[in-house]
Amino acid sequence: MFGSALFGTGVPFGTMAHIEDTTSQIARLMPHCAGIRRMGSAALDLAYVACGRLDGFWERRLQLWDIAAGLLILREAGAVVEGFDSLESPEISGSVVCANKALFAEFSGYLRAD
Repeated sequence: MFGSALFGTGVPFGTMAHIEDTTSQIARLMPHCAGIRRMGSAALDLAYVACGRLDGFWERRLQLWDIAAGLLILREAGAVVEGFDSLESPEISGSVVCANKALFAEFSGYLRAD
């Protein structure tokens, strides 16, 4: 099941903060899934996870206005939503990791394996 999963992420821009983290996460995840997409809109990516078009999404340093509605939609759809650190709130940190319940543990494990 994980081998056919499709994930979304964002690539840092501007100060390029976390670019090395993001690229190493992509390198760890790619051999185990069907692919990773960058749509350019965190709100769209979160909605795509909620409706099943993507199996999961992660990104750091997002603004609340980029993710607030998507986080609500995800939670209402039954997805698992956490901050990059499982104890942090995405609304406060701006970092989000989310996926459907069946894939979340494995997905977050690849991302958090630093």
